[in-house]
Amino acid sequence: MWCSRVALNRLQRIAVAPLTVSGNVRRTMQKEMSTLPRVYITRQIPPEGLKILRESGQVQYELWDSDDVPVPRKELLEKVKGVDALLCVLTEKIDAELLDAAGPNLKVLSTMSVGFDHLSLDELKKRLVNLLCVRACMGIRVGYTPDVLTDSVAELTVAVLLATSRRLIEATHEAKTGGWGTWRTLWLCGYELANSTVGIMGLGRIGVAIAERLSPFKVKKFIYTDVAPRPELASIINAEYVSMDELAKQSDFLAVCCALTPETKEICNKNLFSKMKNTSIFINTSRGGVVNQEDLYDALSTGQIAGAGLDVTVPEPLPTNHPLFSLKNCVILPHIASASYTTRNAMSALAANNLLLGLRGEPMIKGLQL
Repeated sequence: MWCSRVALNRLQRIAVAPLTVSGNVRRTMQKEMSTLPRVYITRQIPPEGLKILRESGQVQYELWDSDDVPVPRKELLEKVKGVDALLCVLTEKIDAELLDAAGPNLKVLSTMSVGFDHLSLDELKKRLVNLLCVRACMGIRVGYTPDVLTDSVAELTVAVLLATSRRLIEATHEAKTGGWGTWRTLWLCGYELANSTVGIMGLGRIGVAIAERLSPFKVKKFIYTDVAPRPELASIINAEYVSMDELAKQSDFLAVCCALTPETKEICNKNLFSKMKNTSIFINTSRGGVVNQEDLYDALSTGQIAGAGLDVTVPEPLPTNHPLFSLKNCVILPHIASASYTTRNAMSALAANNLLLGLRGEPMIKGLQL
C-alpha cells in the first residue's frame, strides 16, 4: 500500500512539473511563433496547464476563454481547422465531424479528463489505419488524465455517501425551514457504516481509495465485482470478488466506480436495484450513463432501495424539473468529484505535458493505446 501511495504522489509531481527540454528543443523554442505547432484549447483550463504551455515556447495556442460556457459547436469546428493539437475537456464531443474539420494536421488530442467516453475511439482508430495504409509514421496520439484525481474523487464519494445515508441534505432543509421541532425518536434516522458491507462496482485506484477511507468507520466487509478478479488491488483492502448479483444482494452501500463503455451502459438498472436491500444506499461518482435513471427513480420512489447519491447524471446539467430532484432520498451534485484546486491544476498540467510530449513524438505520461 505504501508503494502505491508513493507512486501516486510521484505521478502528481510529474504531472505538475514543467517538462525538461534538451538543447535541440530549446533551439526549437526560439523559432518564430508563426512556425510553431498550432494548438486549440476548448476551455479556460486551470493556470498550471496554461503556464506549462506558455513557458515551453514549443507551441502557439488559442483558447475559448471561458470556464462558464462551453465553446459553441460551430465555433469549435471552425477553430480546429488545421491545428496540430487539441486540448479538450469532457464537454466536447470528439467525433468524425470534428476530426474531419481539423484535417490531416491534427497529430495530438489531449483531454483533461479521466473518462474518455466523449472521444470517438472508433473514429480515431479508423484514422490510424488510414494513415498506416499510406505509410505515415503515426496517427492521432491521445492523452488523458487518470490517477491524479484519485484522492479527490474518493473523498467526494465518501462525502456524498455520508450525506445520503445520514440524510444531511434533508436535515439542513428541515433546520432552515422550521421543520426542526421537538426531539423525536426516529426523525431523520439513517444508516451507519459500522458493521456494514460495502460493495464496489469496478475496482481500480479510486475504488481502493474509497475503501481505504471507509475502513476506519468499522466497515465489516468489502466486496467488489469487475470484468475479472483483481487480486493485487483487492488484497490492499481485503476485498472479496463476487458476481454482480451477489454485489447487489450483499451490499449495504454500493459505490459505482466503473468506466462508461458499451458493456457498462445502464448496467445499473431495474435488474440490479430489484436485488438490492430496501435499506441499501446507491452511490455513483463514475459516469451518469452507467445508470438507467428511470429505473433508479422507480427504485427510490417505491422504497426498493433506501437512497442514492449521484455526482454524475444524464444529461449534465440535469434539468431542474427532472423527477429525481423531487425525491428526498436522492442527493444530486453537479459533477464535482475532482473539484479541488490541487487536483484540477494537476489535471491541466498533465494534459499540457501529454500534449507537448505527443507533439515531440515522445511517450506521453498518460496516453491511450488505440
